[in-house]
Amino acid sequence: MEEEIWQWEAHENYQKGGWRNRCRIATANGPLLLSVPLQGGKHSQTPVREVTISDTTDWARQHEQAIRSAYGRAPYFEFYADQLFAVTRSSPENLWAYNWRITTTILEMLQLPIDLEHTTEFCGGGAGKVPVATGVPPYPQPFSDRHGFIDDLSILDALFCLGPELSTLLHQR
Repeated sequence: MEEEIWQWEAHENYQKGGWRNRCRIATANGPLLLSVPLQGGKHSQTPVREVTISDTTDWARQHEQAIRSAYGRAPYFEFYADQLFAVTRSSPENLWAYNWRITTTILEMLQLPIDLEHTTEFCGGGAGKVPVATGVPPYPQPFSDRHGFIDDLSILDALFCLGPELSTLLHQR
């Protein structure tokens, strides 16, 4: 497999309402939105690398509990959870660094031949565009007996449910 290069735009301004600090997971009660709380100054004129994570709540522990509750019985949870939770507990200096660490950790765990780079200057809309898997075929999810297959969830869902099979699915797209 040939190595791909994903380039992240590191010099744009933060865009409020995006997915940089959010993800959706499947729970017993249906989809749940997890949000990393941000400190003030997260308006659209703040460079994305300067958006800081708020430490006024123990959000990392709350997210970990929600993820454990949602995926604790998923086939690959025990295989990947500790490494992922080590990232969430690491107290990154800002949201950009947190997202970088989560992404590089997932790429390493899946042994995907992707080199993640950040831009050295503002490159605009072309940077950071990576192929998005659309129409992912249904796979067994926790609680699918209650809710059916739930699409558009965090990659954590597929990681915990499919494990190494996820890399095969991604290469088929």
